[in-house]
Amino acid sequence: MTPQKILILAGHATEDLELFYGLQRLTEEGYDVTIAAPRKERLKFVSHDFDGTYPGTYTEFPGKSWPADVAFADVDPAEYAGLFLPGGRAPEHLRHHPDFARLVRHFFATDKPVAHTCHAAIALAPLGVLKGRTTTAFPGVAPEVDLGGGTFLDDAPVVDGNLVAVRDWSENAPLLREFVRLLRQRSTDTGATG
Repeated sequence: MTPQKILILAGHATEDLELFYGLQRLTEEGYDVTIAAPRKERLKFVSHDFDGTYPGTYTEFPGKSWPADVAFADVDPAEYAGLFLPGGRAPEHLRHHPDFARLVRHFFATDKPVAHTCHAAIALAPLGVLKGRTTTAFPGVAPEVDLGGGTFLDDAPVVDGNLVAVRDWSENAPLLREFVRLLRQRSTDTGATG
């Protein structure tokens, strides 16, 4: 049996705790995980801490690094069963990449499971994919969810159809638990293997 493939979209300044938890948890479940980025290169991540230095926000530190498996332009989204979008500062840059938009829109158009966390919502909102949807994100991103036509809910996890989201890396476990549930449900409904 060939394992189902999951796509992670990332870039420089992606939140490492979100990316690595997703990568490891999905791999542990038996999925074949691909990390795509604007270019196939070694990505430098960041780590955010809610340490109280700046009340109501976070402090950023250099994070780990990891190679992207493939460039966005070389990805055929039809090969993938689900999409995982970590946060960090990367989403503010990724949202301007035309192939990022192409990939994200595929998963929403085909109703495949999509998981996003933290600041990833700022990359989804301009694409129109949150219109009429209820989701969550880092609370500072709530205005972008609303401007994108979505409804922000300060809770976690928030599941709306094929979409699951949490507010930050401290909620990685419920995010991945619900994402894996959606992937299994979709696999059962479509008869896919993995």
